[in-house]
Amino acid sequence: MENNYSYAEFLKAVGKNSSSMQAEKMLNDIYIDLFLSHIHREQTRTRLLEEIDAALDRNDKPTFMQLTDSLRTVDEKE
Repeated sequence: MENNYSYAEFLKAVGKNSSSMQAEKMLNDIYIDLFLSHIHREQTRTRLLEEIDAALDRNDKPTFMQLTDSLRTVDEKE
């Protein structure tokens, strides 16, 4: 799901195909990919926060440390 779109790539695609439909399709693909990535990140973050709370309730330090590292990794990708 991690597509690295660039403005330069977009301009190349538009330049090759003067069709506005092609440009619109590419933009739609970019927006959909960004939206899905955002939703996935938020759901992952919410799940990790819930699991961190449960680990704290159980006084499970190793699991807490692992989950907080995972959360940190998710937050760094933003």
